[in-house]
Amino acid sequence: MNALSHNVRQTAEATRLSPWKVLIVDDEPEVHAVTRLVLGNFRFADRPLHFLNAHSAAQAEALLREHEDIAVMLLDVVMETDRAGLDLVRAVRERLGNRFVRIVLRTGQPGQAPEQHVIAAYDINDYKEKTELTAQKLATTMFAALRSYRDIRTIEANRRGLERVIAASTYIFSHEHSQRFALAVLEQLTDLVGGERGALCVRILNPGTASSTHFPIAAGTCEYRSLIGRSAEERLPPAIVASMRSAFANRRHHFGDDHYVLYVSDSHAAETLLYVGENTNPGELSNRLLEVFATNVAVAYENLHLNRELLDSQIEMVHVLAGAAETRSNETANHVKRVGLIAEMLGQLYGLDEKTTSALRLAAPLHDIGKIGIPDSILNKPGAHTEQEAVVMRTHAELGARLLGKSKRPLLKLAAEIALTHHENWDGSGYPRGLAGDAIPIAGRITMLADVFDALGSQRCYKDPWPIEDIRAYLVEQSGIKFDPRLVELLFENWERVQTVRAKFPD
Repeated sequence: MNALSHNVRQTAEATRLSPWKVLIVDDEPEVHAVTRLVLGNFRFADRPLHFLNAHSAAQAEALLREHEDIAVMLLDVVMETDRAGLDLVRAVRERLGNRFVRIVLRTGQPGQAPEQHVIAAYDINDYKEKTELTAQKLATTMFAALRSYRDIRTIEANRRGLERVIAASTYIFSHEHSQRFALAVLEQLTDLVGGERGALCVRILNPGTASSTHFPIAAGTCEYRSLIGRSAEERLPPAIVASMRSAFANRRHHFGDDHYVLYVSDSHAAETLLYVGENTNPGELSNRLLEVFATNVAVAYENLHLNRELLDSQIEMVHVLAGAAETRSNETANHVKRVGLIAEMLGQLYGLDEKTTSALRLAAPLHDIGKIGIPDSILNKPGAHTEQEAVVMRTHAELGARLLGKSKRPLLKLAAEIALTHHENWDGSGYPRGLAGDAIPIAGRITMLADVFDALGSQRCYKDPWPIEDIRAYLVEQSGIKFDPRLVELLFENWERVQTVRAKFPD
């Protein structure tokens, strides 16, 4: 199919119902009559002409405001004033902002508006003396004007379409999670082509193979949302499934009469089909613009993979570092995992955004990374520390911050902040800087509570696990002293959820 905009891709049957609008502006009734007579049977691109008539510049301006799709204006220069036509040209281009209508200036008094001056000074598209406009020349003039109007409208439609594609692409690039990414793509695709029933995403189970016998629906919008997890060949009409098979087999987009199937792949050999149709208007957007959109989806999908790999690398590094600290202090691997999960939960309850709470889950386990620099004799001492040992032990906060703070990665920078501040007390009695209240970063406040809560219920070289009642009593006692009171409230309000985390990852 033609890849131009919807103005060009409309079928001949539809376009015959939409004649080209031509505005005749002249104060002589005979000019109107002759023009209509000469052009009465005129056709361009299988479309007739529809005439609008104005006998003054004021009437013409009113009609131009009412009909934004006027294609050609045949304009006299001298009407109510010697410059009425020229003034109307300025009004159309500047006041109305209409750059599309093709203006053909017709004058019976060329001395009043010399051609060279008018062409140079006014935004018109043609200049004719009425005496030279024979029937043939008028038809030729109309062909040229309509062809120009059609092409400029095509360019404008593609420009607008491209803007929509860019806006849609920008939106999907902002989504980092796989499921939300897929939904964002489908929502934007539906918006681009006007699919009333929605759109769906089919994941290829055996990417890279010559054929696929199963197309599971991975995501869907509107009516297709209920089909997620089902098989496309079981739930969709055979003709649509045939289009999907064609798109997959040929590794290219399939454009049907009433639907689209976009084929998307990336360097990881992942293959996806995006479907929208059944009641959509295929003339809404050109195939070429949809191809641009599909290319942008593939790039965004590639970036999603790269971001996932980067995040996985950071998670792996977190586990390695946290594991090293655990080994030195004889704490279990599940303690830091629980701290991360409880910190994430408290962050969500506190109202932090999803990106921050996800980072908390990964950064909080590194809160005690500085213990790597503490001597074993102090770190694993079975009993209370002496005053001198306590001073050494407290240096782990700044050691951890220095170790992690050298990284430019946001995750490790957050972990450095947590390492430095997770021993700061709400009343200002903590260390290493004696911060108080809201001056303590929220990540540090959250991690402190999550760490202390979990540590109290765990076995340590210097203590046995505390009973639940004693833990609750301690948290109440230290609320407003050691802990942020609001966080303690949230912990008690969600006590069973927190206990579930402990039960899921026991020591």
